[in-house]
Amino acid sequence: MTTPRTINFVLNGLPVSATIMPHETLVDVLQHRFDLRGARESCGQGLCGCCTVSVDGRPVSGCLQLAVFVDGCTVDTVEGLATASKLDPVQEAFIEAAAFQCGFCTPGFIMMVRQLLDEHPEPSDEDIRHYLVGNLCRCSAYPEIMEAVKLAATRRREAARAG
Repeated sequence: MTTPRTINFVLNGLPVSATIMPHETLVDVLQHRFDLRGARESCGQGLCGCCTVSVDGRPVSGCLQLAVFVDGCTVDTVEGLATASKLDPVQEAFIEAAAFQCGFCTPGFIMMVRQLLDEHPEPSDEDIRHYLVGNLCRCSAYPEIMEAVKLAATRRREAARAG
């Protein structure tokens, strides 16, 4: 018999708790307990990147991450990036570059691009391709995604200089 467990973690800057079953994945808990639908399960095998979220500052596949393992962690999702009045620069860049078609994969790409730019503020094309290799876009918006990454990198640098 499986026993429910209560986990406590920080979700998009706010402390939360949830009573879950030990087999539940992080993406299921985010969707069904917190109504956060940005991270989406597509392949269920950690191969497509649609379910990417950040756990303690590192990207993870929410479809593979058991929710019990985020107890005591900080979890950030695409829904937590914008403020009430302003989108994150990466979100803005994706809109401006039209770096999506159906939008299903977009939240996962945005989360990975943020991580990429945190680690490589001025990425080369090769850096971008290498870093995003685990994210798939079935609509093939890859040229626009590349453009969005470069635009977001430029905007972040400009914002850092402006201070």
